[in-house]
Amino acid sequence: MTQVSSSTAYADVFDEVQRDFSGPGRIAELQRRAFEQFSLVGIPTTKVEEWRFTNVSPIAQTTFQRPMRTSASTSEIQPFVTNDVDEVAHTLVFINGAYAESLSSIAGLEDGVVVSSLAAALTSSTDAEVIETHFGSAADISAAFTAFNTALSTDGVFIRVPKNVVVAAAVRLLFITTSAHGDVATMTHPRVLVVAGENSQLRLVESYVGTGSTGYLTNTVVEVISEANAVVDHYKVVRESSTGNHIGSMYVRLGRAANFSSHAITLDGGIVRNDVHALLDGEGVTCTLNGLYIANGKRLVDNHTTIHHAQPHCRSYELYKGILDDEAHAVFNGKIIVAIDAQKTDAKQTNKALLLSEDALINTKPELEIFADDVKCTHGATVGQLDADALFYLRARGLGLEQARSVLVHAFASDLLNRIGIESVRNQLNELLLAQLPNSGGGVVYDHG
Repeated sequence: MTQVSSSTAYADVFDEVQRDFSGPGRIAELQRRAFEQFSLVGIPTTKVEEWRFTNVSPIAQTTFQRPMRTSASTSEIQPFVTNDVDEVAHTLVFINGAYAESLSSIAGLEDGVVVSSLAAALTSSTDAEVIETHFGSAADISAAFTAFNTALSTDGVFIRVPKNVVVAAAVRLLFITTSAHGDVATMTHPRVLVVAGENSQLRLVESYVGTGSTGYLTNTVVEVISEANAVVDHYKVVRESSTGNHIGSMYVRLGRAANFSSHAITLDGGIVRNDVHALLDGEGVTCTLNGLYIANGKRLVDNHTTIHHAQPHCRSYELYKGILDDEAHAVFNGKIIVAIDAQKTDAKQTNKALLLSEDALINTKPELEIFADDVKCTHGATVGQLDADALFYLRARGLGLEQARSVLVHAFASDLLNRIGIESVRNQLNELLLAQLPNSGGGVVYDHG
């Protein structure tokens, strides 16, 4: 198959979007420029350095359509939600890219807090003004998939937390793609904009899931604008179907002494790419990026992170762990940029991969671009198999081979899962991990014996 021309394949779709989505003038103009950019560059190939190890030709060779069915039953979404209503009280559900108000629940928000579908928020003059100011202000439409999203997005989420307000309950965003379109490959372009005011606090959980066997593309862009001393704890869970493709781009701009943490957990999906771009744009910022990715079969998982230290006295910490089986392929590319004025930077980056099959593969590439002289920057990457001594120790105490392997794999992953600050989310992810281990009927652990 040959690559589909972006300009010809999606021109009609863009025209439809322009008719359906009547955003403010600046947003409409940004969408036009984004489509021009996407038409120019198209879906990236492996000749593009940032995509050298990530072959997305199956996406390029498919002409995706806008989905038509936008409904689902409560029973369809129940397997994908947590049950702790005290911790996660606000839930926005999207079915095939459309906001499902009947399945969503927003109650008891603090004064001035806005948690809304993006399209609905644009009907409010106050919210529309904030959205128009910040929409696209952090995202980079020179990136192909960001341009694709910007051009074709018609809805998503808008969250605004005013100055000095703490949102007590976490906010969950649940994006579900169903397989109710026959053999038609569909696409959705969710957009999330978060504006956290000075001294505010927010916990946010993004979940992406897919049902059925029909191929699809979820191409999402998240922008987080965090003002001085704001605290944002972010969690992302990718559970797309095995035939689903997920491209997620998050852009974070952090003001003075802001504290931002993100935990990205990838459990399923055919091709998954998680991009994070964090700009530490004020003194004293703390940014933490953690990730756990699990892949088997012939799946591809790519995590790309860029942390730009633009101001002095900032700290960034990264820990990514991968578990790969069968012929799975993973990519980790972590870039740290320290500007010339960003003295007293403290940056640490670690990527660890556990290969459970001789055919599993990871390409890992840490990058440091340092232009200041008074900094502490470290990075490290380790790739290996299960520790033979640890296996022997467990088997000597009566565990079978698969059970011993399961214990070690779970321990490897638990280090990251235990860092998740929302108990209900942590417990759900732990259950999902256990279900993938051999003793629970999964196939993640490879038996060399």
